[in-house]
Parts: sequence; C-alpha cells; structure tokens
Amino acid sequence: MTQAISSGMVKPDHPRSQQCTLRAAVSQAGVGLHSGAETQVQVLPAAANTGRFFVRTDLPGSPTVPAQVNAVKQTLLSTELAAQDATVRTVEHLLAALIGLGIDNARIEINGPEVPLMDGSAQVWVSALQAMGQQTQSADRPVWKITHPIWVRDQDAFVVAMPADTPRLTYGIDFELPAIGNQWYSWSPATSSFAQEVAPARTFGLAHQIEYLRTQGLIKGGSLENALVCDRDGWVNPPLRFENEPVRHKLLDLLGDLSLLGTLPTAHIMAYKASHHLHVQLAKALLDSTQPG
Repeated sequence: MTQAISSGMVKPDHPRSQQCTLRAAVSQAGVGLHSGAETQVQVLPAAANTGRFFVRTDLPGSPTVPAQVNAVKQTLLSTELAAQDATVRTVEHLLAALIGLGIDNARIEINGPEVPLMDGSAQVWVSALQAMGQQTQSADRPVWKITHPIWVRDQDAFVVAMPADTPRLTYGIDFELPAIGNQWYSWSPATSSFAQEVAPARTFGLAHQIEYLRTQGLIKGGSLENALVCDRDGWVNPPLRFENEPVRHKLLDLLGDLSLLGTLPTAHIMAYKASHHLHVQLAKALLDSTQPG
C-alpha cells in the first residue's frame, strides 16, 4: 500500500527565468514499446503559459491531452495520459527531453496511442530539439520552493522531495542480477548536462520477465535495438553507454514524470527502488500541497 507523508507546504516562489518554446517543428517516427504500433510525432512551438500537451491527430476532432499530473490514467511499465476517450502512452522520455532542455511550452501532435520508443532513451529527441533551437518567451517561468520534506512510499521503495537551494534528482536501484546490482546516480541541471549525462541512458528489461510481459499484451514493440536486456550471465546486448546506465535511465523516467507538474521543483528529489506509480504519487502529493488549507 502506498503511503504519502507530507510535513510541509510546496509554495510557488518568484519566477527566476523566462519560459521557452521551440523555434520550429521537430518530427520523428517509430514503434511504441507496448503497442508495437508505428506512430508519427511532430513537436511544435506553443504559446507561453500553455505548457506541454499532446494532440491526437488521428482521432475525430483532434482531442488534446494535457501533460499534467491530473491527466495520468495508469502507470504500468510506462506513464499513460488521458482526456475523455483520448490516451497517449509512454510519454516520459519525450517529456524528459523537453523539460531537461528547458522547453516549457510545446504542442505535441501524434497520430496514434503511444509515443515511439526510438532507441529506448531520450537521445534522439534531444538531438532533434537541440538542432531546431529554442525561442525565449515573454512570460516568466514559475519556480516551486519546497519548504519541508514530502514523501511517498510503498514498503521499502520511496520517493521524497526535500528542501534544497537548486533542483537535484538522486536515484537508487537494487536488483538481484549481478550485472545491475545496487546503483546510485545524482544529477542537477545546474551543474551537469542533461543531454550528455542523462538523455542517452536506455530503458532496460530482465530476460526472465520478457515472455510473461508479452503474454500480458505488453512490450510488443520491444527489441534488442531499443532496450537493454539483462540475464543472470550479464547483458545480452552490450556495450552500455554508461557503467550505471540502468539507474540513469530510471532518473530519466523520474524527470519525465515530474515534468507533469509543469516545472521542476526547487528541491532535492530522491527515489529508491521506485516506479512510475510512485513518481506520479509524489507529483500528486506536491501538487496537493500547494492548495489552500
């Protein structure tokens, strides 16, 4: 059972910088991890204060799905957003690329129900977005200041937001497979490049779980080209991009899920053995803590 422990308020602070959007549209196409369906995505500039949002161009009326915490539908092995009958799944890598590069406002047009996995990381998105460049907007970017710790936990897994002078994410994982084991990684946008240190980290899976997940209708689009696979003898498809690539990818997922708040809180956010579910539960706890009363 997930427990939330809040001992303080999260209050919007005075803005410190201006919002940004893209200079022009970025297009990519690929296969979705779980659906196995090929989709095309176009990321376009958006007006200030509109945030990041998806548009299902394949559905009647092209419904909009906001990239917001309250739009989360489910978090089974990825994060899925929904608005009425429109859904978009596996949004976390693209959203991590956008917030990691400081892009606040973006219209994301997609012609299917799942964002393409690409190579399993955010690197393809980052390269395309960097090549297109950014446009500074007149509106200020809000900053949230954490004044007291806020926790969510499920047995020994947890995510906590703690007061800090600048944003920082720290992640820990612990797997029985020797090739993964116990890993920790810490990243701050103030001191380290998202594009170089986080974005290239690919999603990973455990060989003994693959067949079961496929019988459940999951990872239909997974392959050795878009995911690292580990078994008891080691990595099936080396080499790794980082010695601790798995935990860096978990931090990438956390950043993508936290982007649903609209901006990265000024806090040290630490996660251990967590999941998309716990990431989103913390985001909801942070959001709830800003409400009066």
